[in-house]
Order: sequence, then C-alpha cells, then structure tokens
Amino acid sequence: MMRRLSLGSRLALLFAACTAAVSLGAGLLFSRASEQHFVELDQQLLNGRLSLISSLLAGVATQEQLVMRLPALLNELSHQSDLALRVRGADGATWFASRGELPQAPAPTGLATLHSNGVDYRSLSAPLIDGQRASPQLTLFLDITHHQHFLQGMQRLIWLTVGLSALATALLGAWAVRRGLKPLRQMGKVAASVTAGSLTTRLPAAEMPEELAELAGTVNAMLQRLDDAFQRLSAFSADIAHELRTPLSNLLTHTQVTLTRPRSLEEYREALHGNLEELQWMAQLVNDMLYLAKADHGLLMPSRQALDLATEVDALLEYYAPLAEDAQVRLLREGQAHTEGDRHMLRRALSNLLDNALRFTPADGEIRVSLEPGLRIVVANTGPAIAPQLLERLFDRFYRADPARQEGSSEHAGLGLAITRSIVQAHGGKIRAECEDGWTRFVIELPA
Repeated sequence: MMRRLSLGSRLALLFAACTAAVSLGAGLLFSRASEQHFVELDQQLLNGRLSLISSLLAGVATQEQLVMRLPALLNELSHQSDLALRVRGADGATWFASRGELPQAPAPTGLATLHSNGVDYRSLSAPLIDGQRASPQLTLFLDITHHQHFLQGMQRLIWLTVGLSALATALLGAWAVRRGLKPLRQMGKVAASVTAGSLTTRLPAAEMPEELAELAGTVNAMLQRLDDAFQRLSAFSADIAHELRTPLSNLLTHTQVTLTRPRSLEEYREALHGNLEELQWMAQLVNDMLYLAKADHGLLMPSRQALDLATEVDALLEYYAPLAEDAQVRLLREGQAHTEGDRHMLRRALSNLLDNALRFTPADGEIRVSLEPGLRIVVANTGPAIAPQLLERLFDRFYRADPARQEGSSEHAGLGLAITRSIVQAHGGKIRAECEDGWTRFVIELPA
C-alpha cells in the first residue's frame, strides 16, 4: 500500500502546481501578445510597400507593360532584402518574381502566413486595379524567419521558467509549510504527553498564529474539562469508599461482637435487625449511584403525562406534615401550575428538596413551595445563610453543607440534590440555588 502524502507535501505540491499554472498562463499570454505584435508590424510594413508598388505599376495591364517598369520596381525592392514580390496575370500566370524560392501555391487574398523550403513568410495579396476582375495580382512576401526563431526561443524560455519556478516554489513551499505547521507539531507533542497524571498540561495559545490560537484554546478547554471530570471521578471514588467504609465497619464489628459468645435467639434477632438497617442504607446508596450513572449517560427517559403540580405538591406536603409538626416547621404551598412529565421522577425531585429543607430549617421556621408562571417551582426555607461560593456545590455528589464528615452519620449520603438536578435536566429544565434575606431557595425552571 502506498504511503499517504503528508499535509506538508500536499501543500508544497499545490504551491508548485499553482506557480507552474500561473507561469505557464503568463508565458502563453506574453507569447500570443508578442506574436500579435509582430503580425501588426508586418501588416503595416506590407501595406505601405504594397501601396508604393501599386503606384509604381499604375496602368500596367500586360506583361510587356510590366517589363517597362521593372527597373524602377527592382530599385524599390532593393531597399529591403527580406521583401519579395510576385506579379501574376489575371489568368494566374507568373509575370514577375523577385525570388525563385517563393511559395508556388497562390497566396490567399489578404494577410497570410506561409512556409516554403524552410523559410517562413508573411504574405499580402491585392489586385493591382481595384474593382477590376481581370486585374493583375500583386503578392508581397516578407521573410519572418527571425520572428519565428524569437518566438520559439521565447517558448523554450517559458517552459524552462515554468519548470524552474515550480521546482523553486516546491522547495520554498515545503520549507514554509514546515515552519507554518510547527505549532501543529507542538500540539501533537502536547497531546501525546497527556496522561491521567498530567492533565494540567496546556498549549501556549498566546504564542500561536491567529488561525491556530482558537484551536489551541479549544484543546485547552477540552483538557480542562477532562481534568475537571477526572478530579470529580477521583473525588467520587474517594467519597464512595468513605461512605461505604462506615457501614461496612459497623457490620463487621457488630457481627464479630455477636459471634464472640453464644447468645439467645432474641439477641441474634436484634443483631440481624441492626445489620439489616445498615444493609438497607447501603442498598439505597448503590441504587442512587446507579441512578446517577444512568443520568450521566442520558439513559433517564421520563414519561410524559399531564400533571397538576399543585396536587402533587399538596400530596408531598401531606406526607411530610408529621415530620414538620415534630420539627415545629410550617409547610405552605402557593400558586397553581400544570406541566407534562414523569410523576414519579418529579415527585422524587420535590421530595428530595423538601427533605433537605426540613433538615436545615430551624424550629418555628417555614418551608414554602411556590408555583409561579412560566413553570417555575421554588422550594424555599428559612435557615442559616449559605456562602455564595458554596451554592453551586450543593448539587455535587456526596457534598454536605457541613464539611466535617461525621463518622457514623450515614443517614444522608449527600446524593439527594444531585439526583434532583439529574431529574430536572432529564425533563429539559434547570435548577439553581439562591440564598438571601434569611431564605434559601431552590428554583426549578421547566420548559413550557
């Protein structure tokens, strides 16, 4: 299989072909212009000489009359050695020829180019007496061999120039392309050096040509996204290990203590119930992680059914009413809204927001769910302020407002808000967190 040409070789050949085509076109144009220029000069010369000779032979109607005018005619022809004359009668017979090697075939009327015995001629024919069919025919011949030699030499020079210019352009083009593609080779080296441990490498976009600066910026942005994704993946793996370590340690310790000595059936039953709680929490954590993995790969496909959001919110508030009463928190719903979506997924998203609000709303506080025009759902609760730089991180997996991860506190893994965001995005919406005037608000915007 033939090796494919490199981009540099292709550009160099393209430069050479373009230069050869331009040089050839310019040479042919110059050659045509020169040839036309010689034709015009020859025609002017022949027209002048023919007019002069016609005046010398004025009134000649027979060959005998022509013989009487030969001395003056030969004297005139002697002034230009490359000019020859032939006079034919009306019957085509040659009355006079100043040279014997002239073309034997009759010259076409008007200006023509002829070749005879290795000599090139420019001929001009005209009747001696205008308007008379039986008039003798005058034909002037101009030797243009030197013109043709000049044109042939110029054509050879054109071909030589085309070849040399194409070769020079190919070499210079290859050099220029190699220098011009140096930033691309640098990009290739940087890309080859990128590994999982060196995602911080960036291309020097400021040092690159304008045409490649945008591409370098795009590659740098891609590397930044990969770096961020890798960091999140690393943090996610560490968080999973951290979240599973505590319940696994509890299970091992509890089981080992239970097996240290024989126990009654009731004690074994209590030990199994304790283990069951830990296993249920771990199963829920794994299910949530699988749910988020499906969301990351775009596998959440919500169904579409007409929903009265006021009815759905009221059902959730009724479910959380006992917990709110115990926490001395007021629950309130405002407004009306309708949409199309997946009832179970949207209920899960709103349930996560209400559960989160209940955990952080102090006694005598309030949780308010507002259904606003434009399909905006706002879940707001009173409580401590959250720093602006932490608001976006609330939706990160395993993130808790309290950065101190308390061992043994595995009731909430910090996946609720991440799942809520995935559900909202699966419905084509957006969610954001706001905190001001003593209220923390989670704003959901769904498409109309």
